[in-house]
Amino acid sequence: MLPDSTARIAVLLSVGQHPLTARPRRADQDARALELALQLPGVEVLPVHAGELNDQNETALRSYLGMGASALKLLPAAEGEDVLPLLQQGLRDLQPDLVLCGKRAERGESSGLMPYLLAQSLGWPVISGLVEIERLEAGHVTVLQALPRGQRRRLRVTLPAVLAMDDAAPAARQSAFGPARRGVLEVEQMVAVAEQGLANLNNLSVFNWQFQPARKRPKRLKIIKATSARDRFKAAAAKAESSGGQVLQGLTPDAAAETILKMLREEGVMNSTHGD
Repeated sequence: MLPDSTARIAVLLSVGQHPLTARPRRADQDARALELALQLPGVEVLPVHAGELNDQNETALRSYLGMGASALKLLPAAEGEDVLPLLQQGLRDLQPDLVLCGKRAERGESSGLMPYLLAQSLGWPVISGLVEIERLEAGHVTVLQALPRGQRRRLRVTLPAVLAMDDAAPAARQSAFGPARRGVLEVEQMVAVAEQGLANLNNLSVFNWQFQPARKRPKRLKIIKATSARDRFKAAAAKAESSGGQVLQGLTPDAAAETILKMLREEGVMNSTHGD
């Protein structure tokens, strides 16, 4: 742990959405982040939420307090307002040594860009796929990062840093009703700004953007022709090798852009008429 001081860990908490009923709930990855922070001895946990506050959202946020946090700092923002500047200012005021968060929101755009944009704006390193914090010391933290097929990688990261959780991290504890009601929501008024991302997309009317709920796509299954159990296990655990890729080197910007557009049309991501 940090010598002669208490490590301050800010945990960014969002309002999640139940996959079946679509009701507000605590976000699974954010709850795992809070669980990881609460299990670290000798640290000060600082839960933070930036977003809209209403009756349903308050119930979801109090479920985090029911995990053992005594207070949650709330940075209110109305729908359509950008929470990134609020988080930037809030974290500058808190001055944490470490920021934990989920890698992707369960509502809204759910682009997964927030940890990276926040780290870029603060000038901090960012690590995704966090499953465990092994050691927290002065100026550095040692973590385990999840890799494909159950593999793990140990990293030593300079503090302060932003760490985004993985689904393989330990599950969060259940929320207790009593502590959830006794916990305090500390509202801190800050100046919010309108979000520019969707506004810029809507201005590009030539593309006729349409928004719909995201859905999981089926994964392609690899055909294994092994005959023994050992060979089947080896084939299943082996890393998938990329094939058919093309490395673009020494091309002009126009030639590189044309190659990328061709690939997008072949994959069906972009209609051929958009590139004309």
